[in-house]
Amino acid sequence: LGYIFVDQDYSVYISDEKNHRVMKWIKGATEGIVVAGGQDAGNDLTQLSRPRGVLVDQLGTVYVADCGNHRVMLWSKGAKQGIVVVGENNEGKRSNQLYHPQDLSFDQQGNLYVVDCSNSRIQRFNTDSTSS
Repeated sequence: LGYIFVDQDYSVYISDEKNHRVMKWIKGATEGIVVAGGQDAGNDLTQLSRPRGVLVDQLGTVYVADCGNHRVMLWSKGAKQGIVVVGENNEGKRSNQLYHPQDLSFDQQGNLYVVDCSNSRIQRFNTDSTSS
C-alpha cells in the first residue's frame, strides 16, 4: 500500500510502506530519490515506520503520516532527518496523540487534517502551534 502526491512541478512522491521511506521522481526521471526515511523501520528522526499519506507544500517540505510511529513528520527540502509535527507522545486518544494516522490534508488557512484511523476520527491541527 502506498500513497501518491504530485506537486506543482509534476514531481511524483510515493510513500513506500514496505521500505519505510518516501520516494520522489522528478518529471522525466528514470530513478527516484529518497526524501524521507529510508533508514529501515524505527522511530528516530531519520526513520519512518509504515509511512502512509504524504503531502508536499510549495517550499518542497514533505509531510508524512508515519503510521507505525503514530505521528506526523515534516521533512524540509534536502533534510537528512525529520521533525515531529504531531504525535510525539506515543499512541493514544488524547488530542495531541494519534493512533495509526493514515492520510493528511491542508485547508486554505494552513490547518493540517489527519485521518487518525484507529481512533476513528479526523483531527485538525494548527501547524503554527500544532495544537488541535
